[in-house]
Amino acid sequence: MGLSWQLRNAGDRLVGAPEGRVDETTWEAFCGHLTAAVRDAAAAGLPLVVDLSKLEYMSSRGLRALTIGRREAGEAVKITLAAPNDRMREILAISRYDKLFTIADSVDS
Repeated sequence: MGLSWQLRNAGDRLVGAPEGRVDETTWEAFCGHLTAAVRDAAAAGLPLVVDLSKLEYMSSRGLRALTIGRREAGEAVKITLAAPNDRMREILAISRYDKLFTIADSVDS
């Protein structure tokens, strides 16, 4: 399975929703989508929520893409990672990305 990305304006925030897997074959697309979403959020003056609910897996390259997105955001855009499944939550905790990003149980929280 590949990767798809949807971006929507939820009024008080932008929500980016990857679906599928972020691995060695899809991480660059994920990185491009994430970086573009950060730029859109900055231009709109909105925070960005990345809805992880339909993401099955993320490799270390996907984590690298998150780091790139965080750098792009700087202080201008708050990025929240929302609704990770148990596997993603474990990956984020082991890699200590739960210290770099706010992790929310749902997109609405």
